[in-house]
Amino acid sequence: MTPDDAAGSAGAGEQYVLAVDLGTGGPKVALVTTGGRILAHAARPVALHLLEGGGAEQDPDEWWSAICGASRQAVESAGVRGDDLIGVGCTSQWSGTVAVGADGTPLMRAVIWMDSRGNKAIREVAGGPVNVLGYDPRKILRWVQVTGGAPGLSGKDPVSHILFIRDEFPEVYRDTATFLEPVDYLNLKLTGRTCASFDSIAAHWVTDNRAIDRVAYDARLLELTGLDRAKLPDLVPPGTVIGALTAEAASDLGVPAGLRVSVGSGDVHSAVFGSGAVADYEAHLYIGTSSWISAHVPFKKTAPTSNVASIPAALAGKYLIVDEHETAGACLTFLRDNLGFAEDFESMNAMVDSVEPGSGRVLFTPWLNGERSPVDDHTIRGGFHNLSLSTTRAQMVRAVYEGVAFNSRWLLEAVEKFAGRRLESLAFIGGGANSDQWAQIHADVLGREIRQVTDPVLANVRGAALITLVALGRLPVEQIPDMVEVRRTFVPDPSTAGEYDILFNEFVNLYKQTKGIFKRLNRF
Repeated sequence: MTPDDAAGSAGAGEQYVLAVDLGTGGPKVALVTTGGRILAHAARPVALHLLEGGGAEQDPDEWWSAICGASRQAVESAGVRGDDLIGVGCTSQWSGTVAVGADGTPLMRAVIWMDSRGNKAIREVAGGPVNVLGYDPRKILRWVQVTGGAPGLSGKDPVSHILFIRDEFPEVYRDTATFLEPVDYLNLKLTGRTCASFDSIAAHWVTDNRAIDRVAYDARLLELTGLDRAKLPDLVPPGTVIGALTAEAASDLGVPAGLRVSVGSGDVHSAVFGSGAVADYEAHLYIGTSSWISAHVPFKKTAPTSNVASIPAALAGKYLIVDEHETAGACLTFLRDNLGFAEDFESMNAMVDSVEPGSGRVLFTPWLNGERSPVDDHTIRGGFHNLSLSTTRAQMVRAVYEGVAFNSRWLLEAVEKFAGRRLESLAFIGGGANSDQWAQIHADVLGREIRQVTDPVLANVRGAALITLVALGRLPVEQIPDMVEVRRTFVPDPSTAGEYDILFNEFVNLYKQTKGIFKRLNRF
């Protein structure tokens, strides 16, 4: 039995929700009990299409086919009865765009969160006669006051995707009935209803988020960005049951029709639930393909210089700190698939153990697809630095683990400044949290306690299930922390602090010294 195909045993009288987590690598689907136990789960891969000029696309039809295959496998392996299922909920990669026609059919491949082809369009929209950090001061003031943030100039937000489609695929734009986030497209497939939640729509940067329970589109921002309200979905609050599972979707998934479907959330939002860190200022660190540090907070604001903001959360009445690193675990995949450093991640972990902290002062910068936070720079690129003839393969592998952790420390500084307090402990989730070595490196580099959550790769699908249970009225939010088990806690090793302080300072200097070079090399 593999981690992507696992099952427990169904208990007499138990009830379950079907939870879907559509990640960039493909979906995970799980049967989760009302007590938060994952009874069975399965996964399927999907293709990622990287295109000239910063394009990144995926096929929505392939998403659905993979979800249905994983669902049928999970349901069959769980051995549950259809009448024991009570609901369905999704989470998905966030900040992507699916252009659908009037019949709900995708008109092109989805433009996902990695895609920066809209950077020219958004810079034209955001700029003006006078620019501060690339923004017209009058425009950025409106964005910050109303939304709590602003579109990134890298072109990776949905507003930029839509402008890119308008400019480069005018026929698709003309025929699009609604532009949807990936999770909202899945909800359309499940229920036939076109809508978005206060939290899923936030990265479009056209909603008034000042009253957390009355989020609505802002006419001035729609005019400013050029987005057509008629091509955007109607909004519903988080925690909403948006409809019943259609007969067609039920047949595809292998479950009964009529199950209640919750509105779900983007992956950043569901990760909070899956980490168990749902209280204000209780933070989590996610390391998957990308990475972030996030927490619920009781306020709306933005930090334009570090591209950190707080936006509506998937928990009603709360805001969520949002930020992102473009590539984290993807750096290890790059080592394995493109450089042939190891056949699997277990071998890389063993190589890390063979090298002293600091990796012989080899530095790796993990900006393989540009960066969003704490710098918004789609042209920066990664690499190894300070290599010599005596550098070993194991040192280079450990330098990648440490480079991602230095990036996390850089982000943590921005997040703590934003939150106005030191975050003493972080729940660690995502595929990267399966590595004890990476957990300890993060503890040492960040100087913080790292709590490694059990089954961390399932945190998002667990989060989708918990959000659904809350929406169905079957779970008080206050019980969630006790439902998420911590496998092990890692504390900083003070003997590494001096070396890591030196390397971190040079890590930041590398960005400052090389960003101009990369801007010239990668100007599209």
